[in-house]
Amino acid sequence: MIKQHVSQKLLQKLSPQQIQLMKLLQIPTSILDQRIQEELEVNPALEEGDEDYDDEHLDRYDKNDHEDPQDSGSDSEMADSNDHFEKEESHDNDFEEYLSLYMDDDTAGYKYKSDDYGADMDEHKTIPVAVENTFHDHLEKQIGLLRLKTEDQYKIALQIIGSIDDDGYLRREPSAIIDDLIFAQNIDTNEKEILAILAKIQTFEPLGVGARNLQECLLIQIRGKQKVNNVKHLQKSLRIAELILEEFFDEFSKKHYIKLQRSLNITESQLKSALDEILKLNPKPSSGYVDAHQPNQMVGHYIIPDFTIVNRDGELELTLNSRNAPDLRVNDHYLEMLRTYKDHKNTQQNNKKEKEAVLFIKQKIESARWFIDAIKQRQDTLYKTMYCIMQYQSEYFHTGDQKKIKPMILKDISEVTSLDISTISRVANSKFVQTEFGTKRLKEFFSESLQNEEGDEVSTLEVKKILSEMIIKESKRKPLSDEKLKELLLRKGYNIARRTIAKYREQLNIPVARLRKELV
Repeated sequence: MIKQHVSQKLLQKLSPQQIQLMKLLQIPTSILDQRIQEELEVNPALEEGDEDYDDEHLDRYDKNDHEDPQDSGSDSEMADSNDHFEKEESHDNDFEEYLSLYMDDDTAGYKYKSDDYGADMDEHKTIPVAVENTFHDHLEKQIGLLRLKTEDQYKIALQIIGSIDDDGYLRREPSAIIDDLIFAQNIDTNEKEILAILAKIQTFEPLGVGARNLQECLLIQIRGKQKVNNVKHLQKSLRIAELILEEFFDEFSKKHYIKLQRSLNITESQLKSALDEILKLNPKPSSGYVDAHQPNQMVGHYIIPDFTIVNRDGELELTLNSRNAPDLRVNDHYLEMLRTYKDHKNTQQNNKKEKEAVLFIKQKIESARWFIDAIKQRQDTLYKTMYCIMQYQSEYFHTGDQKKIKPMILKDISEVTSLDISTISRVANSKFVQTEFGTKRLKEFFSESLQNEEGDEVSTLEVKKILSEMIIKESKRKPLSDEKLKELLLRKGYNIARRTIAKYREQLNIPVARLRKELV
């Protein structure tokens, strides 16, 4: 039986402005200018300028709008017809040309101030662009040294080089390369020919390129060093190193040094000399080259801090980096067009196209004002959050001692600032602060707490710092196990389980004791 009933539900929905603000909070200062540029390009009613000048014009427009009693009726009449106008899919060509005049002028006039942390640079300057040879370009230039017999072999060599990954390894199987050549180049070859040409490519600089795994990469390099090195004692170390990589790679990777000595029947000093030669090899042959198609691999990538904290005679001073947030305002042309319509709408009957134009203008102005407000609110939220963090961790910002960082979670900052925890999380994500002790991630100041033997709450960051110092000072011939580290921390008043020690060690990217062992 079908029944109908009425029910009430309380739903929380985010407005477009709130969604826009959340997205702006997440992005760091380094890419904020890209987001502003995108908005400038899609909204012709938005431009750079003096925000006070913009506020004055907007306030005057709002004042005139409220003072004219006849305007309200006309505005409501136009609002009633908005739905009808939005359904229209075509506009008059003359109006489009009229509107594009303002859009084109605005787009051409976009210019950014090169703030450079406070120094205004109004003059135009040409920025030189560094042209880098990519890793694959470097390999292709060496094909001429191979003395290949046919054009097909040249194309096979190009195909192999194109299949080499950005780190210098060839992970594509010969059978897959054969299929690629048949379909793309109409070249019929076999695995023997592929491997023969690959062996020649593996002689290219840098040595180790084209290897199919780490073991082969290191072997190529160690054999290459033997060919160019004639020093007797080094030749012996290189031969032992080659034997280790070829026959005992598993024992080498697990640092089973005693087993290596026994299997090779060599002394500890001979083993150390051979291992020293292996450690000089490059496990990533392509390092030193930048791929033009991989922007994430750009050389010389600098972090742009979002905040700066300076200690001035014992007082901490916080500055928000606004170099990539230029002043924005609503375009005067669009405000004037809207005022002109308002001045004439009572003296003559406005047609449909004019009302469509006004609707378009009002939407763009409203969108521009939303974006300007979102940028301002972003800056206010960032400053408010970072100021609270600075006060909470003031002892660290005065001393630079990482052990002075207090336990702090998102909820602590949320309660002080009256901001939502999700907002604090977005601010802390991918943001950096420049201090007198280096540039730090905001995430580094958030940590859980634990109690020492005296009952005081300490940050897990403090425990990690002590743990790291212990491992640095340990004997490399006999590294400290997690159980031993647990005992040492207990003596210092930190009662921590062994599995927690292992978790902290992994978070610090420190391997287990066996892999930290060295021959000294």
